Amino acid sequence: MKRATPYNRDLALEAALDLFWRKGYHATSLKDLEQALSMKPGSIYAAFKSKRALYLACLDRYFHAGLDDFSNAVAQAPSYLEGLASYLRGFGAVKSPQARARACIIVKTALNATDEDAQLHEQSQIYLRRMRSEFEQCFKKAQAAGEMSDEVDPAQLAVQYQADLTALRIEAQHALDADALKWLADRKADAVLALGQTQPA
Repeated sequence: MKRATPYNRDLALEAALDLFWRKGYHATSLKDLEQALSMKPGSIYAAFKSKRALYLACLDRYFHAGLDDFSNAVAQAPSYLEGLASYLRGFGAVKSPQARARACIIVKTALNATDEDAQLHEQSQIYLRRMRSEFEQCFKKAQAAGEMSDEVDPAQLAVQYQADLTALRIEAQHALDADALKWLADRKADAVLALGQTQPA
């Protein structure tokens, strides 16, 4: 008897994430998952327990990938504010229309979750709060390093920064012209850098 090919969890999660991104949680059927993951229903349930558990695993993967991207952008920049600005600019410099069309799946989950999806909604809120906390810590470090005035509130800046990221992703999904999207990302990045000019003389 021919043995089934062992599944690759990373590839399976990437395929599922792409599918959920395109169709949404509710519109994605088990048949859709079978085709996307090249797995039988029994294998899917054995590996991920349920459709909801699979979706939550995809959200977790997406969150940590985004967190890594942000951390790398800051680590590679000459200053904290430059890192924050660089991360914003990255959303205006995507290389393909398909990538540009993808709004943040965590935000989409928070907005689209129904009353029956309390677990999905709560987890998406947890990820958004954790990401906002990362932004706040970065602004605090910029402040401690003397990059910006002590009079500004890092928590408020983090809220604005997260809102700017969400706006960029929404415009990308609305198929905003590539040049216009780059212009918008540059303006938001410039606003972050301008914080370095608000220090008292």
